[in-house]
Amino acid sequence: MRRKFDDRLLRWKDAKDKTCLLVKGARQVGKTYSIESFGKSNYETYVYINFETDRDACRIFDGNLDADTVVMNLTAKFRDKRLMPGKTLIFLDEIQSCPNARVALKPLAIDGRFDVVASGSLLGLNFGKVSSFPVGYETVVDLNSMDFEEFLWALGYDESFVSNIRSAVVERRPMDEYLLKRMEELFRWHVIVGGMPEAVGKFAETGDFRQVYEIQKKITSGYLDDVTKYAVGREAKARSCFESIPAQLSKRNKKFVFGEVDGKSGAGVREYESGIRWLLDAGIINCCHNLQEPALPLAVNKRFNVFKIYMKDTGLLTSMMESNVPFALLKGDMAVNEGAIIENAAADAIAKHGYALTYFETKGTLEVDFVLNIGGVATALEVKSGDNTKSKSLSVVMDKHGVKKGMKFWRGNIGSEGDVECYPLFALAFIDDADAATPVADVGRMRSELATAFDQRD
Repeated sequence: MRRKFDDRLLRWKDAKDKTCLLVKGARQVGKTYSIESFGKSNYETYVYINFETDRDACRIFDGNLDADTVVMNLTAKFRDKRLMPGKTLIFLDEIQSCPNARVALKPLAIDGRFDVVASGSLLGLNFGKVSSFPVGYETVVDLNSMDFEEFLWALGYDESFVSNIRSAVVERRPMDEYLLKRMEELFRWHVIVGGMPEAVGKFAETGDFRQVYEIQKKITSGYLDDVTKYAVGREAKARSCFESIPAQLSKRNKKFVFGEVDGKSGAGVREYESGIRWLLDAGIINCCHNLQEPALPLAVNKRFNVFKIYMKDTGLLTSMMESNVPFALLKGDMAVNEGAIIENAAADAIAKHGYALTYFETKGTLEVDFVLNIGGVATALEVKSGDNTKSKSLSVVMDKHGVKKGMKFWRGNIGSEGDVECYPLFALAFIDDADAATPVADVGRMRSELATAFDQRD
């Protein structure tokens, strides 16, 4: 399956004076598969080390960590590999299990004979054991689960089709009703399946949600196993926080309440901070902080002790809920569980575009789902999963708090309501393009171009 990350790897390979590449991300998001395919397709020699499965490989990085010593040790271990300068990729997988290998990235980058990619799912695991971080000699990249655009590619929709959808968002051109309904259906599928490559691949192959669910449960079970194995001293707190996420998001007010984790009244951030930090470091969750005021710079206005927690993959969240939830979504009930699933999908899509997640709430009377810095402008976003499409909070925050731009994502077409721009829910996947939007256009050539693409796909 095609990933946007593949293009990122190629750009890194072609860059001059490049550093080592460090790829972060939760387990099962496709790091190893993508890097391995890249290495085998683009280099004459490909060397792969997994420090979790090959504990003996850590001995390569014992003693001196200068490039010549490391390379000599590599040639001793991989006698069947010919390390050729400029034509060799060395892939150090699960590097958190070998702290000295992280230190060695600096001399390897300075040496420059070989391209080096490192990867880790739990890079915070042995943070304290890394004696010297290679600051300035590693480029850190986050790999997330597949977004909606990649999901469409996996189902067989080509890039020209997606480009036409994107054009409608950029030009703020209302879509033909047939196309709108079909895109909404595809988006619901993506929300249920999520973006874990194994789950997406199985759905593309079979269209069977039950088989997808079995894969999702295997992944969430693996996350809990990691908590038990690696979150030493904080495993109970991390596990309790993780398991409480579906219930926390299914409330009308989705703020994370510590007292609802284990049912302990009076519980506070100090008790669960280490568990939440572990889940963040493992790439499993996103945090969305409340703002004292929806004004730039947003980081200055964050309230770090008031936040919501979202799963980084909405499909996994759906699998953690009762069986009626995915069925309700499939049938078009986007507001199921107080809109928890769709709000999580929005947070996931926004975070995948690189935005820090923040929201604004005042005394429970005014709440805006997300406030972002888009192009240097404080932008308020509302996500409407139900039939109530009014945006009172959005209007108030724009009128009384100086927010310059408002965007509503709803179960409707592209358009506007006063100063508020309106987009279908699936347009969250193109939020950067929505930012570049032009005034609303008349219904154009969408039917002829996109209906043809749908018909060819079917």
